Amino acid sequence: MFEDLFAYPKVVARHHDGPEASKRLRYLKHLADQRAARETLLRTARELLVIAERLDLSGGRCVRQAEIDAAAQSWARYQHARNRACGEKWSRRLFHDVAAAWLCFLGQLDEPAPNEPKAHCEKVDDFIAYQHDERGLSASTLANQRWQVETFLEHLGVEKSSIADITVADVDAFLNVKGRGGWSRVSVATSAHALRAFFRHAQRRQWCCPGIAAAIDAPRLFREEALPMGPAWPDVQRLLESTRDRTARDVRDHAILKLLAIYGLRSGEVRGLCLEDIDWTREVIKVTRSKQRKTQYYPLVTSVGDAVVSYLQLARPRCRRHEVFLTLKAPFRPLSASAVYHVVASRLSALGVQSMHFGPHGLRHACATHLVAQGLSLKEIGDHLGHRSAFATRTYARVDLAGLREVGAFDLGGLA
Repeated sequence: MFEDLFAYPKVVARHHDGPEASKRLRYLKHLADQRAARETLLRTARELLVIAERLDLSGGRCVRQAEIDAAAQSWARYQHARNRACGEKWSRRLFHDVAAAWLCFLGQLDEPAPNEPKAHCEKVDDFIAYQHDERGLSASTLANQRWQVETFLEHLGVEKSSIADITVADVDAFLNVKGRGGWSRVSVATSAHALRAFFRHAQRRQWCCPGIAAAIDAPRLFREEALPMGPAWPDVQRLLESTRDRTARDVRDHAILKLLAIYGLRSGEVRGLCLEDIDWTREVIKVTRSKQRKTQYYPLVTSVGDAVVSYLQLARPRCRRHEVFLTLKAPFRPLSASAVYHVVASRLSALGVQSMHFGPHGLRHACATHLVAQGLSLKEIGDHLGHRSAFATRTYARVDLAGLREVGAFDLGGLA
């Protein structure tokens, strides 16, 4: 491995003769197997030699984070003093990041003790399990409800050591604090709904006084306040045009944006799309609905198929992952929710688009609003978006009443 990276025999010998050579080689081979770029392997190899010379790894001892921080600071000062670096920040960060990743790989990183369990964690877990098993809520909804309940319980702190001591006045005070602290009425209402669900469950389990859930007041939401407001369709078209076949990132993002805007998919549905979900022979795409836990099949629109093919041929890393959309740099892994949000939000902002929602869900709203304007019925729009009931789709009727009319044929190709 060293011979592959370095051309000069003296440099190769220095890396072979340096401390922990076998462990450094193991890690470099691991990175190479993860398809790391040659530049990454070179930079890592150089840094590993410095780390091995400055940290005591003898006997397989575990190294504390404080030791890494001290060694990183010392190395950064050394580099800066000899004019090898303009400042200390990047030398320190590179040393720390490479050292932590290497030691974690070796099992020699002294991990900090786990945080204290959150207040009433067992009861919160029981509530989330109930919501999952009995109500069938999606992972994203469960994550949001968990966060809302844990935020409330952490707000109470040690003053309420038992859920039985909590009163509706505590809930009201919490919601008032969050409302004055900058939360919108929609955010406060979302929290109130989650807390109602939690205290209904707590009452069933006889953890709390009866009647708390029924007494929780959510703020009044005005009729138009929660309307789905994504970018205008001309702005969506500008967004798609801005990503046409330039860099590998553009090619990947163009395919992602097509799926979000034309099919109205949720972020998790795009992130969960696998190679085997696209039937190229039958020209069908299979979508696993994250909220309804059902599978839905769509005709593969030509423009979307072309965008995905371009990504697969030109930009997707060669690896064993089954997910369609991956990170551009090794180690290759599926995109996170924040990564997909950044794909949409950063590009909308760069175009100067004005919108209430800049994330992937804004494109779902834009898709639905465009379908309303094109005259599709609420039933057709609901089917397209994967809604379980017409009630979930009804809100789009208020976005463009003038454009809402029944049509006989549902032509998906008109979106492309």
